[in-house]
Amino acid sequence: MNIGNVKINGIAALAPMAGVTDKAFREVCALCGAAYFTSEMISTKGLIYNSKKTFELMNRSKYDNPFAIQLFGNTPSDFSQAINIIAENGILPDIIDINMGCPATKIVKENSGSALMRNPDLCGEIVRASKSVSPVPVTVKIRSGWNSKTVNAVEVAKICELAGADAITIHGRTKEQGYSGKSDLEIIKQVKENIKIPVIGNGDIVDLASAKRLMEFTNCDMVTVGRASIGNPWIFSEINKGIIENQKWIAPSIKEKIEIIKMHIQKICTYKGQERGIKEVRKHMASYIKDIPNAAKYRKIVFQAESMEEIFTLCEKISDISI
Repeated sequence: MNIGNVKINGIAALAPMAGVTDKAFREVCALCGAAYFTSEMISTKGLIYNSKKTFELMNRSKYDNPFAIQLFGNTPSDFSQAINIIAENGILPDIIDINMGCPATKIVKENSGSALMRNPDLCGEIVRASKSVSPVPVTVKIRSGWNSKTVNAVEVAKICELAGADAITIHGRTKEQGYSGKSDLEIIKQVKENIKIPVIGNGDIVDLASAKRLMEFTNCDMVTVGRASIGNPWIFSEINKGIIENQKWIAPSIKEKIEIIKMHIQKICTYKGQERGIKEVRKHMASYIKDIPNAAKYRKIVFQAESMEEIFTLCEKISDISI
């Protein structure tokens, strides 16, 4: 599929997740078959006020391609100013994505993220302002609505399309649901039926079967995988191979998985320094090893580790025991 003039080779994309989808994780997911990548959420205000940490979130590599920078905020002029700042600093993503779906309290309190869906006209104004200055396609991430009584995804999607959006990603839950309950495939289907631009389905994609179910029911152009990719970046190969090639996916061996895990650990520590990196490695390792025998014992070792070498030693031990 194409988003504007950007070609996407595959149908399984990595969904943006704050504190998770950093450069290291995106690179690992790219090697495991992800077809499209989005940065962690980036504050328009952070860019305007020249926050160093905000700029760090936009670091990309040659592996995460195509790459979108996802912005959040609540004012049309802030979006246009932020996009100009990105361009002026020589940072050129393939796509600009606008977050209108985040349910996090601290984001919603600022009238950003999913709070924007309570004001559909403002959603359109933000897209219009972004399109007026963006040198690349502009996409929008939405939810089904604010709550069960205000499911307005179709209305918001149509307004965003008219304002110039090049694609819509829809998560089939309301803000009120957060990540609980089930994602509503019917509302995703309705969005797809009511707009002409590409629609990307999101929510409850945990394996090939769930991806197939969403695509067949909704006729979406692509799916994004979020939480299910943590500890399982191979899910992208599983989905792409199963749907595009109609072939059975062969899961990697324990030794092959360990090599990817070690690569991920090394990338985190290289990009963030070992002291900070080890703290982030712990949460990823806990997910990687959750299904192996004696996971609780190994998890305890991980959270006591203070160096990359200690975790590498544990990886080798897991590899040997699991043969």
